[in-house]
Amino acid sequence: MSSEHRLYYTKPSTSFPTSLPLGNGRLAASVLSSPTLETFILNEVTFWSGKAQNPGEGLPEILRDPKAELRETQKCYLNGDYAKGKERAEKYLESKKLNFGTNLGIGKLNIAVKGQENVDDIRGFERELGFDEAVAETRYGLKGRQFKRRSFLSHPHQVLVVQFEGDDLSGLEVAVNVQGENEAFTSKINGDAKLEFEAQALETVHSDGTCGTKGYGVVAVTVDEGKVDHKDGKLIISAKKGITVLVTFNTDYNEPTDVWRKRSSLQMEEALKLSTDDLFKAHLEDYQTLYHRTSISLGPGASSTFKAPTDQRRQNFEPSGYADPGMFALYFHYARYLTIAGTREDSPLPLHLQGLWNDGEACKMGWSCDYHLDINTQMNYFAILNSGLTDLMQPLVKYLVSLATSGQDAARVCYGCEGWVAHVFSNAWGFADPGWEVSYGLNVTGGLWMANHLIEMYEYSLDEAFMSSDAWPVLLNAAKFFLDYMIQDPKTGWLLTGPSVSPENSFFAVNGNGEKEEHYAALAPTLDVALLRDIFAFCEYAATKLNAEKLDWASEIQNYREAQSKLPPFQVGKNGQLQEWLHDFEEAQPYHRHLSHTMALCRSALISARHQPHLAEAARVTLERRQGRDDLEDIEFTAALFALNYARLGDAERAVAQIGHLVGELSFDNFLSYSKPGVAGAEKNIFVIDGNFGGAAAIAEMLIRSIIPRLGGPVEIDLLPALPTSWLEGTVKGMRIRGGLEADFSWHDGRLDSVVFKASAASSLIVFYGEHQFEKAYQSGDVIQLGPSLQAQS
Repeated sequence: MSSEHRLYYTKPSTSFPTSLPLGNGRLAASVLSSPTLETFILNEVTFWSGKAQNPGEGLPEILRDPKAELRETQKCYLNGDYAKGKERAEKYLESKKLNFGTNLGIGKLNIAVKGQENVDDIRGFERELGFDEAVAETRYGLKGRQFKRRSFLSHPHQVLVVQFEGDDLSGLEVAVNVQGENEAFTSKINGDAKLEFEAQALETVHSDGTCGTKGYGVVAVTVDEGKVDHKDGKLIISAKKGITVLVTFNTDYNEPTDVWRKRSSLQMEEALKLSTDDLFKAHLEDYQTLYHRTSISLGPGASSTFKAPTDQRRQNFEPSGYADPGMFALYFHYARYLTIAGTREDSPLPLHLQGLWNDGEACKMGWSCDYHLDINTQMNYFAILNSGLTDLMQPLVKYLVSLATSGQDAARVCYGCEGWVAHVFSNAWGFADPGWEVSYGLNVTGGLWMANHLIEMYEYSLDEAFMSSDAWPVLLNAAKFFLDYMIQDPKTGWLLTGPSVSPENSFFAVNGNGEKEEHYAALAPTLDVALLRDIFAFCEYAATKLNAEKLDWASEIQNYREAQSKLPPFQVGKNGQLQEWLHDFEEAQPYHRHLSHTMALCRSALISARHQPHLAEAARVTLERRQGRDDLEDIEFTAALFALNYARLGDAERAVAQIGHLVGELSFDNFLSYSKPGVAGAEKNIFVIDGNFGGAAAIAEMLIRSIIPRLGGPVEIDLLPALPTSWLEGTVKGMRIRGGLEADFSWHDGRLDSVVFKASAASSLIVFYGEHQFEKAYQSGDVIQLGPSLQAQS
């Protein structure tokens, strides 16, 4: 298998940072493998502690007239009284955690092998995760016999499959058991010689330890020329040729009584009717349909490098100056693998802080393994559309509909406003209230930022049915909230959000005594302005389309136009930087990890080097000032954001250095990204999956960039806009871009060979490459072929 499509190691795995992740969009397993023990850390996306709570339940008090209180608080900020504004925000808009909860691990499936204890006799130990087949495999030799273990998580049959094969398994005893994470876990051997286990998601950091989803699982074993027995709650297996272990698990999340429990048994019954080969064939057909949609290659490297174990390649990556282009392709394909393994069209919930997996660390601290709405959940979806995996956005779309429903109650209770709002984080039950502290909890555009993915989905597909049926209802009601919520500055006429934070940064404001005070909340931080400009522009466009269908949206269209005209402009501060807040405050944390205000550049068409060069240059100054700090909070999503912004600025070498840093220094040996100790309360490296997806998105942006400056207008495409010198040659196939387009292209010696665009919608494009430019209108089904100077080819 190509080294760009696998993780490969010659050392056993004994801890999560070296484990290999499997998933089927709902159920997950992290595989730890050694000659004597195969362990699977089991996770499930709905296995959550906590429970749903009423809107405003955690607030200090339910206000009779929250709109009036909101206006009084906003006036404090308008008058520059930040201390009084903070006092009021803490009094009325600071929730208690109550039973918010967290996604927890289920437990561990242990498969112990007796008869191979003398590890000195082990020869040729290898383990790998193959992206092309979504299979984890371990191979080794012992006393002249060869052994192999293969495992995969089937989406069609919702079962974990573990195969033990070898020249001869005689003399080995395999013991299978399941251990839980808390005292609520029990297991037993039933009358059919299957291992059953019960679990409940209970913990006391993010809930009171009494509430959480319940789960039921079944473990069954089949053998080829052998027998299955049991002892001390374990399945004891001996066989000559082969052993297959099957696992199913379901929870009661949003399920009627006993349906979920019966599902685990039925899934096992169906899996046992099929051979392992048939299970694998169905798994492969299902998975490869998705994985083969897109592929990239970034040129050859030394053959010895490609053959080296992944952890050794990674150790040499930074000292070599990231001169291993195959590692970047590997990271891109790994993100695609993690996406398909982590979420499917029918997944009950979207990707959370750790995707679908869980190292147990975020659950132990104040973060919670939840839906962080101030960059982490958003970044989980940064790379999904360009990989042609639009259908895997459905769990997020479904979740947004649910969040918008609970967010209507939050808007009414917290602010007395129409529409819907969600703040800094959410959970399995659509929590939408403010967070536990004003410093981060008043991220009032958190839900809107999530919903902006719907705009991006439309930009990629130009699917008007999706626009009207899915995107419009959610975004319409988000826009309603902000039109009702914002206050107009009597001095400037600007419409201002707030109190709101620029996640999760702070600034110094001067009080009436001339003293500096550190504050987090303000009016109209730049992130809010960027998100609102995009949503109001979308709503104006969508309402115009609907109006063309004889619906009376004329007044709505005018509202969106006026709102856009009254939003504050992006501003350049005294240091030449893009301002993060409405006023040019002194940063209290100039080393901060969040770069929220740069979303106008790296995730929007609001700022581009072509159309707004002075603002693009200000964004560059922001990046350089932040990156130039020795005390920079250097974590996974920060590196990805630097790379994305530099890619949009066309700075190839800085972009590739940031992705290289992410791969080489901010990822475990299994390439899962992490957040460093000392940042946001972390005491050790904690797995956070957003870096994997953000890094992949940056790689795509370096190869091809697409923006639609104005909806309904042409898509602007830049080919190889940030190609580093180390990526001298390469091929891209099936890359999706905005405008309903798919692109195939290649280059040699750093120069474009050719590009082919395939259209699935009607629009127009403008293609840029170096000094060359090409323009054309196209229809669905059109194929546009261009040469190295963008000349049309037949």
